[in-house]
Amino acid sequence: MENSSNSDENYDVGYQPSPCSTDPNDQSTMSGDSFVYCRTYSSTSVFSEPVDDHHSCCSEASPSCSSHWSTRRSGGVVPQKQALLTRLVTKQCKNSNAGDHQKLDDLESLDLATVFGQNLRLEPLNPEKKALWKREMDCLLSVCDYIVEFTPKSHNLRNGAAVEIMESRQRSDIYINLPALRKLDAMLIEILDSFQDREFWYAEQGSMSANSTRMGSFRRVVQRNDEKWWVPVPCVPSSGLTEKARKHLRHKRECANQIHKAAMSINNSVLSEMEIPDSYMASLPKSGRASIGDPIYRYMYTTEKFSPEYLLDCLNIASEHEALELADRVEASMYTWRRKACMIHSKSSWSMVKDLMSDVDRSDKNHILAERAESLLFSLKQRYPELSQTSLDTCKIQYNRDVGQAILESYSRVLEGLAFNIVAWIEDVFFVDSTTRNQD
Repeated sequence: MENSSNSDENYDVGYQPSPCSTDPNDQSTMSGDSFVYCRTYSSTSVFSEPVDDHHSCCSEASPSCSSHWSTRRSGGVVPQKQALLTRLVTKQCKNSNAGDHQKLDDLESLDLATVFGQNLRLEPLNPEKKALWKREMDCLLSVCDYIVEFTPKSHNLRNGAAVEIMESRQRSDIYINLPALRKLDAMLIEILDSFQDREFWYAEQGSMSANSTRMGSFRRVVQRNDEKWWVPVPCVPSSGLTEKARKHLRHKRECANQIHKAAMSINNSVLSEMEIPDSYMASLPKSGRASIGDPIYRYMYTTEKFSPEYLLDCLNIASEHEALELADRVEASMYTWRRKACMIHSKSSWSMVKDLMSDVDRSDKNHILAERAESLLFSLKQRYPELSQTSLDTCKIQYNRDVGQAILESYSRVLEGLAFNIVAWIEDVFFVDSTTRNQD
């Protein structure tokens, strides 16, 4: 086994990140201007740790119609936004000495084109935003009506004979997932609508607004991150929230949590069905051992009873950033070993490798390592359920050519992000309430 031509001991090239994960020309199916979210951190939480907002915002956005996509892909500006920006710049030039209140009004007028992108509060969407969101979704999802497959159906003729005919319906993945996503969408809107009458309020743009001059303003007890200056600060009365309000918040937090899990499950399912790009397979390291490092490799190779949980405990992962980096390396090594296990068939494309995995010798060293890497990756994602998408997932999204999968992935990702942020906003209010009551 040690002298096998496919042995992983002989390596000379270290793991190189897939170019698709760092390509500055990356074009995804989502626009980059209207939704702020990443799985690892809530970039809209007032009290979250600072993150690199440029990288966390570049790929998460609200889906829109095809004309919107084509305009952004060509490097131009969406006409509607361009007009709004032009009016905003002109207005600022004419009124250079205008007060902060006027500037906020201008920002709110610009906000009408972004739906959830600037909706950073627990409050109902205004009618304009709701109408815009509905138009965007109708435009995006209308394509799914034409992504169909043929299924057999029994039909009785007039003479009593039974025949089987073929009828068309939405492709199975769309037929199953799209109604579920629509339902999750409606539930999230309902959660926001439930905060029509609330006991808390917000301080605007890092300063005291007209609504935040009440007694018990949260600004006197908490210092916020300067990096999050745009996030409204939640405020509660000096006596804190009533038990009825806290019960309502807990219920909505649990609902949003369940929606987040459901949307993430659909997103992961869609990603798993996407074809692995040849560019990713070509970028894999020559050695899985070089990818994961000697300590992890030795444990995976030498132990008789492999325990991924024990290995993760020994690694002492300090942050989700480290967890994501490990996930990338483990995933790359897994596919490297799978490719080596199938190398005897001289098949390089992943579609052929996947078909031939059942014919591989189960006692082969590379196959065993690949299976253990897969279990390690699964345990890692279970331990960090809100882990950001790996380099492979990002590469799949970039090079995916299946329109149906692109729609399901983008729609579920946006809903996942909104649910995650709603939970973060509720947690912020709970933190304010707890701190205010402790002050008393």
